[in-house]
Amino acid sequence: MTPRRPVDTGAPDRLYTVTGGRSRAADSFDLVTLVVSESRPTPGMQSEHARILELCSHPTAVVEIAAELSLPVTVVRILLDDLRVMGRITARHPRVSASRAELPDSELLKEVLHGLRKL
Repeated sequence: MTPRRPVDTGAPDRLYTVTGGRSRAADSFDLVTLVVSESRPTPGMQSEHARILELCSHPTAVVEIAAELSLPVTVVRILLDDLRVMGRITARHPRVSASRAELPDSELLKEVLHGLRKL
C-alpha cells in the first residue's frame, strides 16, 4: 500500500489560474459520477485537462479524479465541465433506484451501529 500524501489544495492563485477564475461549474458533477474520456489529450492542452483524459480512459468517479490530481473537488468539477463542453468526456450520473420501501429500517441500522461500537 502506498503511503497517503496530504491533498494539495494548492495556492489560491494557482487554483484561480487552473479554473480561469471560475468558482462554480455549470454542470453539477456528483462525487460518484462516472467520467469517461471520448478522446485523447492533444498538444497544447491544459495539463490538468490532459491528465483527466488519461485517467478517464475507463470509467472513473469524480472523487477518484480529484484524489489522483490532488486538487479540490470543486476545481475538478470546473475542469470536467470544460471537457464536457468541448465534447471530450461523457458523464454517467448514478441512478437513484432505491425507493423508501427498499431502504433498511433506521432502528435496525441503529442497533447494528450500537453492536459495532460494543466490539
